Amino acid sequence: MSKTKAGGTAKNVHNSPGQRLGLKVFGGQSVKTGDVLVRQVGMTKRPGRGTFASRNYTIHAGKDGVVKFASRRVKKFSGRSVPRTEVIVE
Repeated sequence: MSKTKAGGTAKNVHNSPGQRLGLKVFGGQSVKTGDVLVRQVGMTKRPGRGTFASRNYTIHAGKDGVVKFASRRVKKFSGRSVPRTEVIVE
């Protein structure tokens, strides 16, 4: 026989910190090679000239310069094209 009453289960008790995603540098700001420009989950913003994406989709500066944002259309797997923001370092 049990010595304690039924305690039930606890759900949704985890408290994880935020991932600090988003833009780290804005348009017109100067950057050095390797600086983090955008932290993101998935490819919401695309790397353009002078930038590269790492394995976790973080966009870094590939050279020294000034950050600029542009819009471009990208084809999805379904064939539909959608606008996406492109990050450029000039």
